Amino acid sequence: MPSSDRPSNDRPRGEARDAASHPGVEEMAQISLTFDDNRLASLVFGHYDQNLAHLERRLGVLANANGNCVVLRGAPEAAEQARRVLESLYEQVRSGAPLAVGDVDGAIQESAMQGQLFPSGDEPAAEPGTAGFEGIATRRRGFVKARNRAQDGYLRALKAHELVFAEGPAGTGKTWLAVGFAVSLLERGDVDKIIITRPAVEAGERLGFLPGDMREKVDPYLRPIYDALYDFMEARHVERGLATGMIEIAPLAFMRGRTLTSALVLLDEAQNTTTMQMKMFLTRLGEGSRMIVNGDPTQIDLPPGQASGLVEASRVLAKVEGVGRIRFKDEDVVRHDLVRRIVAAYDADFRARHPVDASGEPLAPQRGRGGPRPGTPS
Repeated sequence: MPSSDRPSNDRPRGEARDAASHPGVEEMAQISLTFDDNRLASLVFGHYDQNLAHLERRLGVLANANGNCVVLRGAPEAAEQARRVLESLYEQVRSGAPLAVGDVDGAIQESAMQGQLFPSGDEPAAEPGTAGFEGIATRRRGFVKARNRAQDGYLRALKAHELVFAEGPAGTGKTWLAVGFAVSLLERGDVDKIIITRPAVEAGERLGFLPGDMREKVDPYLRPIYDALYDFMEARHVERGLATGMIEIAPLAFMRGRTLTSALVLLDEAQNTTTMQMKMFLTRLGEGSRMIVNGDPTQIDLPPGQASGLVEASRVLAKVEGVGRIRFKDEDVVRHDLVRRIVAAYDADFRARHPVDASGEPLAPQRGRGGPRPGTPS
């Protein structure tokens, strides 16, 4: 376990003098952390201290590392949060789990939640495996932990409900976590097969015009699914599952007329389903099966005037018992920082062009303000 030194009033004189000359930073804290293992500490700090640099940008603190020690300086709350983040990351690498910059973001969100629950910083010690965010375990990747509160709520919903709707922007981990959850159920024997589908090409799914057999036709549109499968399973196990039918990846049209029993069924890119396609899919649920429906309502590629099955289903099934619903936001994006900012910009533009009232219903277009009303000739 790392040891920490959190003095309250014994700041160096030079630091106190500098703080006094800059209004707004009079309250500065310094926390020293010493980790037991130099190698693990270097993993926490990152290659060329990139994780510490990321922590500095996100929390507005200074983090100076020397060997297995790091000194944190900043506002008291920020420095304390940085301490919780680094201790959490150290426990993660000590358990053998890999560490990426996205894990730093997840630890920051988790530490913020801990700070709200235990403002004094004296959070109780929890048993290993029960503290913090929810996770899933697969043979290839081991234990994978949620990186933020939205992912934590998503995994909890997947474990608690037979049908879960997840809406949100790209990069929030919806598909990746859903595939990981499916693999974990399959490896434990809780389901007999995994069925993954998505609308291919367009709502009409006119695959006959494409060259090759069925797998060659749909593979380019299902590549993200394959990427996630290979991330959680050995390649030979994926290929064997595909050959035996234990893993099935097919366009949505192939679900018609079937009853899917003892299976984990994932519908990805669900915003591009029609209302009838969505109803057809949801009524395929059989005994011992679970369904996950993922999509981004801001990226609908249906023809103009065509209602999205995801949006309709979310509204119609909002109060149905046994249905879980999770909404990711742009701040939940766990990809590159630039991706987070890009998603935020597009999200702000979408809200500006599609205003809603207090209940979330779209506002009617105002008349007489620049251009014709929808449906009228220009």
